[in-house]
Amino acid sequence: METLEQIKTRAEAAVPGAKLAVVANGSAGNPDSLRVDSASAVAVARFLRDDSRLRLDYASNVTGVDWLEKRVSEVVLVKKVVDEVEQEFEQTVERVEPGYMEVVYHLYSMELQQGPVVLRLRTGNRTDDVRVPSLTPVYRGAELQEREVYDLYGIVFEGHPDLRRLLMWPEFLDHPMRRDYVEPDDYEYEPTPHGEVLTKAKGHFPR
Repeated sequence: METLEQIKTRAEAAVPGAKLAVVANGSAGNPDSLRVDSASAVAVARFLRDDSRLRLDYASNVTGVDWLEKRVSEVVLVKKVVDEVEQEFEQTVERVEPGYMEVVYHLYSMELQQGPVVLRLRTGNRTDDVRVPSLTPVYRGAELQEREVYDLYGIVFEGHPDLRRLLMWPEFLDHPMRRDYVEPDDYEYEPTPHGEVLTKAKGHFPR
């Protein structure tokens, strides 16, 4: 199969305006991935599926990833005038990288027996911009998996044919796979609390 860089180049040519980037994976044995902008995601997915050299016709796995805000320190060179002479000094500066969420698709070709190509879609943030396009119109098998990601991470898939909770009940208000999720301590949904659940539930028993 082609390299990810070759696939990126051809996808950009096939989908004018598409913004793609190769994301390196530092873990041994795991493939690098291809991040695509939301506006071009469906068109790029169709290219990956229909291109004669790729035929990536099967989305085997759809998962969510929650990236929290983080502080990053880096060393930069700054210029200062010392004794009327401009000199360069190293200075450590700290910046904040906003949090966001991602949806990761593992794509294979059943026809050509090749893959995976790992495709990433990124939300704008973790709060009020958590929308990405659904790839279900391209990969029918992604429907339930996107519903699971929606349920557990709160990522909204625009264009999904039936976006609703899959594992949690409809009245549940949170998303349990988010990294800042705090589990409830009343466990009112647990009919027979035991162990740690019982210990926490006792705090809500009538006295």
